[in-house]
Amino acid sequence: MTLYKAWLSAFRLRTLPLALASIGMGSFLAAAQGAFRLSVFGLCVLTTIFLQILSNLANDFGDSIHGADSVGREGPSRAVQSGAISSAAMKRGIMLFVLLSLLSGLLLLYVALGFHTQTFLFFLILGLLSIVAAVGYTVGGKPYGYIGLGDLSVLLFFGLIGVMGSHYLYSGQLDLLLLLPAMSCGLFSVAVLNVNNIRDIVSDRAAGKLSIPVRIGREKAVVYHWLLIAGGLISALLYSFLSFQSYAQFLFLIAVPLLAKNALAVKKYDSAKALDPYLKQMALSTLLFVLSFGIGLLLS
Repeated sequence: MTLYKAWLSAFRLRTLPLALASIGMGSFLAAAQGAFRLSVFGLCVLTTIFLQILSNLANDFGDSIHGADSVGREGPSRAVQSGAISSAAMKRGIMLFVLLSLLSGLLLLYVALGFHTQTFLFFLILGLLSIVAAVGYTVGGKPYGYIGLGDLSVLLFFGLIGVMGSHYLYSGQLDLLLLLPAMSCGLFSVAVLNVNNIRDIVSDRAAGKLSIPVRIGREKAVVYHWLLIAGGLISALLYSFLSFQSYAQFLFLIAVPLLAKNALAVKKYDSAKALDPYLKQMALSTLLFVLSFGIGLLLS
């Protein structure tokens, strides 16, 4: 593998659609209210991509250092663990994307908010927390991903903060009803992480990474997975009923068969190799949900 391909692999580009789902949801909600701005959308996308790549690089580095990406791991090999990228080079890559995320985020806040001091500072703090969360998941002396807090972080940053925050950057308004579609995005994103953690349950347990599936066991983790998917759908249904304008708002139900297929696969397949494709399938199902939900809003 060439160095160029090694870096592309470390970026884990297949995770980007899921990272953009919350931004997409916030953008659709704003567009339905006539508040969409292309400049804000472009910078939201750019900042989110930088943050996701930062998270992926930090995860590659952290799991290799802590042993979760050991040779016994059954999932895809990682760049540092395989030797394709040195630890020193990965550290430099992490620092580069910290800087890119910060610069892009600052420009986003300036374009969206100007220099309204209190609001600007609030979102700046959220941005800094996003950078800390991206790196701290597996890096450091006490990475929070190793004590089972990854699910909470994903719910917050891929759901509540991602959707509510991006919507506010467009509209300048806080609408608590939007917590429901934000929860949908967050819960489906946690389900993607849960597929990953169920797949890696053996190697994570050996490395001392106490993910939710490691803590509660595979059987209960499958039940947890079903609850995440059901919770996401219920949240979307509640929002559609409470904000009902037309039946087009229920267009997102076209994603239900794919979500059900994922839930059944997690229950059926035990091996990491058989389960791995359903990580991508859950991510794409989430993206389809967001697109159909958003299009339904615009048609209403």
